Amino acid sequence: MRFKWIIQSPNEAVILKLQRKLGVSNLLARCIYNRGLTTPEQASVFLHPRLRDLKDPMLLPNMEIMTNRLWEAREKQEKIVIFGDYDVDGVTSTALLIEIFERLGFSRPEVYLPHRLEEGYGLSQSAVISCVERFDPDVILAVDCGSTSVETIAWLRNRGIDVLVLDHHQISDPPPEATAIVNPQLTPGENPPFIELCSAGLAFKLAHALTKIGRHEDLEQAHQIDLRLLLDLVALGTVADLVPLSGENRILVAKGLECLRRTHRNGLAALKEVAQVGENVGVFEVGFQLSPRLNAAGRLENAQDALDLLRSGSFEDGLTLAQELDYQNRERQRIEKLMSDECVHKVRDEFRIDEHFAIVEGNLSWHVGVVGIVASRVMRTFYRPTIIIGSEGDEWRGSGRSIEGFDLAAALRECDDLLIRHGGHAMAAGLSIHPKNLDKFRERLNGIAKREMAEADLRPRLRLDAEIPLEEMNLDRLLELNRLQPSGQANPRVQLVATELRHTRPPRRIGHDQQHAKLLVTDGSTTLESIWWNCEDMELPQGTFDLAFEPLINEFNGRKQVQLKLLDWRPAKSSGSPPVELSSSSHSQSHS
Repeated sequence: MRFKWIIQSPNEAVILKLQRKLGVSNLLARCIYNRGLTTPEQASVFLHPRLRDLKDPMLLPNMEIMTNRLWEAREKQEKIVIFGDYDVDGVTSTALLIEIFERLGFSRPEVYLPHRLEEGYGLSQSAVISCVERFDPDVILAVDCGSTSVETIAWLRNRGIDVLVLDHHQISDPPPEATAIVNPQLTPGENPPFIELCSAGLAFKLAHALTKIGRHEDLEQAHQIDLRLLLDLVALGTVADLVPLSGENRILVAKGLECLRRTHRNGLAALKEVAQVGENVGVFEVGFQLSPRLNAAGRLENAQDALDLLRSGSFEDGLTLAQELDYQNRERQRIEKLMSDECVHKVRDEFRIDEHFAIVEGNLSWHVGVVGIVASRVMRTFYRPTIIIGSEGDEWRGSGRSIEGFDLAAALRECDDLLIRHGGHAMAAGLSIHPKNLDKFRERLNGIAKREMAEADLRPRLRLDAEIPLEEMNLDRLLELNRLQPSGQANPRVQLVATELRHTRPPRRIGHDQQHAKLLVTDGSTTLESIWWNCEDMELPQGTFDLAFEPLINEFNGRKQVQLKLLDWRPAKSSGSPPVELSSSSHSQSHS
């Protein structure tokens, strides 16, 4: 797999205006422009995320209907069940809503989290029957699910149960006949407001709306609520769900990470300790250290442990749960590695680059709790839309991950007659299928992918913000670039290119298995250290070369220095060789 380098070419007049009006460097102005911010006003809001710039939650479709029904339930002391989901977004949303309901004096809300293996995703018929038999609710608030549950919601309505849906996933056509559906996708237009929010963000909006009502009613409990203390949960759910860190999400995550660093939640403090997360909690720590442990319970069994941890009454109880989640995460990693190795080997044996535009694999022995992670790994290895399916008797369940330019959820809609259920986003989706339809589904999805994509689309892109001299990579400049944090979906890390470089000494392999490499590179005036992670199978740069990299500040023994994280390299034009792009298989479109 080889990268296609795309060096951004911004409008120089706009760059100069941003540089002058904002008082920033030319490089930061370029990076701002590359993130779609073309006016000083837009850029200023981006660089200074403030809670006061959040929009009124009542602007969300059907929010007034939802809050009125919930407030009616409060006044009548009706039984509300929060029906959540088992991933981090669903669990954090559920924890947030339990807290706000309790603080506002609702009768104690009940919670139902479906069992991934036994009941599947969302408002499945078996999960809903179990929920109704256990709690006999008046109102069910479905969180992070329900937008396609037409039949199940009709079943509940026929039994006199009002259903409220708070969700961000794609909505079925026709939509379910719920009492209220609060989903940004109901708003027409190209870029509707709130479209970036995941369910944790929507739960915060609902909490804000209910609190406003309480304050309007002069409810003492409402006046005592500090909504900012909910933002640690919002940051966890938002980062874990891989939604764009733009618009309101940027504000919620920026402030939520501050809250998470000093969280008042005993369970999160314990989880940070077990995961060995320091005080400087950022997107990486949430995405790769905290979230996988919270996800582990729901992937293998039931997400109740994760919810209990978020609501722990003491650090000691939180520590016990955090250690259990850590164990479950290690077990998840073991299962995932076995499945990934088996799946990649199987695909590689049959893969034809000019024929296979999409990958669909299923196996009787594969654990449905980790198919999504395996799909991500297979997608990164072969750079194709990928769906991996595990067995559950007569009904198999799968999870898919897509590549830039291919709407996976839309493609599944074209396969509706072959599937039992499906739903999700353009880049990630889930499904259920009878195994007898697996081959037909694989053939049809591959045909859709062939129709929608050219061969050029099947090569990962490496989007680079600018070409710069190495002398510009100093601590002051990197500290300035940190103003773009937090980075993530729709706000990628800064990635640059330096040309006509040479080694000042031979590069050397490092690491226990010599799987990494350390280089000292120079452009003739400045010399910097570069690290290439997981490059054991790759040829190291030779002669004169261009380097694509992410600039980092490396701190060791109290000393800070600039370090380049190598993403890709190619021979320089002066070398006389054509600019062949080489890349590590460990990188993919996540850099774009």
